[in-house]
Amino acid sequence: MKSNNVKPAQGKLGIMVVGNGAVATTFMTGVLMARKGLTKPIGSMTQYDKIRIGKGSEKRYLKYNEIVPIAQLEDIVFGCWDVYPQNAYQSAVYAEVLKREDIEPVREELEQIVPMKAAFDKNYAKRLDGDNVKDCATRWDMVEALRADIRDFKASKGCDRIVVLWAASTEIYVPIDKDTHYTLSALEAAMKADDRAHIAPSMCYAYAALAEGAPFVMGAPNTTVDIPAMWEMAEKTHLPIAGKDFKTGQTLVKSGFAPIISTRCLGLSGWFSTNILGNRDGLVLDEPDNFRTKEVSKLSTLETILKEEEQPDLYTDYYHKVRINYYPPRNDNKESWDNIDVFGWMGYPMQIKINFLCRDSILAAPVCLDLCLLIDLAARAGRYGTQRFLSFFLKSPMHDYTKGEEAVNHLYEQHTMLRNALREMGGYEADEELD
Repeated sequence: MKSNNVKPAQGKLGIMVVGNGAVATTFMTGVLMARKGLTKPIGSMTQYDKIRIGKGSEKRYLKYNEIVPIAQLEDIVFGCWDVYPQNAYQSAVYAEVLKREDIEPVREELEQIVPMKAAFDKNYAKRLDGDNVKDCATRWDMVEALRADIRDFKASKGCDRIVVLWAASTEIYVPIDKDTHYTLSALEAAMKADDRAHIAPSMCYAYAALAEGAPFVMGAPNTTVDIPAMWEMAEKTHLPIAGKDFKTGQTLVKSGFAPIISTRCLGLSGWFSTNILGNRDGLVLDEPDNFRTKEVSKLSTLETILKEEEQPDLYTDYYHKVRINYYPPRNDNKESWDNIDVFGWMGYPMQIKINFLCRDSILAAPVCLDLCLLIDLAARAGRYGTQRFLSFFLKSPMHDYTKGEEAVNHLYEQHTMLRNALREMGGYEADEELD
């Protein structure tokens, strides 16, 4: 490993997960099983991906932990919040994502992960009815209670560092309000005034995490860290933030396949995406106000890859539609269909059909691991504010829209950003450019 200024990954890394459902318990169980040597962390970039370092005779391909100091699986300690009181073992069994034989070997460890009471507002997720909920008079009380949880967990588990990860449900859509969301002082005033219309519970988690020195990752499409007030908080506390929405199934396909269309200079008439999903996420998204939050996230992908202003002959007025349907029989086994209407030489139409029968939590779990390990790395490297290099893992990457910046949704450009950031943190030259 080349000399760098990244602090070593010493001591325990506490990963405090908001949510103890299918995604969270699949993530936890997989990590616990992998460190016992009973499974492989397949799908995790931090555990498998290799990056080229140097050129010519100096060229080598190294794994991430050979370039930068990354926390080991053995050093991870899990905690969580949830509206339901069941421990991680009970929740993992209930989720029916994993077979019992893949849960039982770590049953004892999972049973010790008991969710703390959630900071929750039923108006933000009407389909959830759990009662393991904090009794908070105001949003500011939520913040203070969550800060106490983080401090208590860190002390009781002997953690050196904490990362807070949102793996809970999608909240209802909160439009960005300049009077509330553009400055930290306005956000804090709204929390203290208990402005429930503009302050989502997820904002309380993010604020509490940063106030307690913990990087925060938003894994749902909620309006949480993608507001100037939270950027200001991250700058003030010198901590990294990342979001939003884990990129797992259909959007992963879209961000990887759309570049094929643009690179080949084919035209696009329309792209229709539909999904069926039956887990708790699907139940919550069956509520129109919650689906709106997800729709905004998923719709943003194409428009930054296939741009009318760059190729008006190819990408003018194409139709883009996204649908998610709650279908209980499938549980966590999500299925997506993409119908893509393209046109080629002399305008002749063609069609592409993609049917992805995926497992939502199986795809999300390694993304959770990578985001937690990499944002912890970023913090130790002294990086703070929005971590654009983590866009590879996210459906709707954060960007400074107040200055006209566009999100980078092109999968291969995102991978370049990730590789360059790791090179730089490792003390190597960032030698790839984005066109």
